[in-house]
Amino acid sequence: MNINILRSDKIYKKVIASPPEEKTELYRREMLGPYKKKWEIQQIPFHAEEENGFDVMTINNMAHLSPEMITTEVESDMKQISSDALWGELKQTLEHCLNQFTQHEIHLPVSEYLFTILLGSPDSKILQLSEGYSGEGGIPGYIILSLLPNEYTLKRLKPALAHECNHNVRYQFIKWDDKINLGELIVSEGLAENFATSLYGEDLIGPWVSKTDADTLNHIIKPVLREHLEITGLQQIMAYLYGDEVAKLQGLPVAGGVPHSAGYACGYYLVKYYLQKTGKSIVEATTLPAQEILSEVEAYWDEETILHR
Repeated sequence: MNINILRSDKIYKKVIASPPEEKTELYRREMLGPYKKKWEIQQIPFHAEEENGFDVMTINNMAHLSPEMITTEVESDMKQISSDALWGELKQTLEHCLNQFTQHEIHLPVSEYLFTILLGSPDSKILQLSEGYSGEGGIPGYIILSLLPNEYTLKRLKPALAHECNHNVRYQFIKWDDKINLGELIVSEGLAENFATSLYGEDLIGPWVSKTDADTLNHIIKPVLREHLEITGLQQIMAYLYGDEVAKLQGLPVAGGVPHSAGYACGYYLVKYYLQKTGKSIVEATTLPAQEILSEVEAYWDEETILHR
């Protein structure tokens, strides 16, 4: 396999030094251009058909620094992701994560991987809700981490990368289409976070799991999600997966009383239950159809989940 690292720090440096009128196209070309195939798969235009229309810059600016924000004022943030050692460690992390599968004789159809880190916007409420870091790895071959750099978030880059790597592997085997339902996404997030904790420990578990207490999980989240596992359509699913607050921020329908990251917390403990019940490894489970996993955990929905952290 070939892992390509896009050194975003070097691109940020170029954008900082460029004239204001050139920043947007420079950023689009050098930072987002290498991910062009990913945008095509997601049906996101690289250039808007009309001025200020929807395109990759719209997506970028929802959570990340927009090109006009990339000035000398963000140099301190940029420097925190500028060491060769950091990028080298993250490349090794990604190799290590992918090797978990190849060493278990799981042949990965994708051989080329591209990874980068984008600096988050301090104004992004969605990023604030996830304690300043998140990621995207659902399109095979492409991974992006989003970051407000500080001691807390930098320490969590490796487990975040492992989480996204797990998604990247899963969707090389599970076909993504308009029939994807909430059950699949709950399982997917549960697999990804269990994979991350299997490598880096529960001390670095993501806030999308750690911020949920046992009472909320057992008496609010599980009863609601159990009744909606079959719903399809991302706009309808989002409130149940991410919670009402995020759905509202994105202008999507709310579910009414669903807490933040409900699907993540539910999925984490559901997959943990599955692994303990079946004795399967997280690597084996990663490529299984969601229905195969869900059919083994009917009792999970009725039993009180005890949080050990």
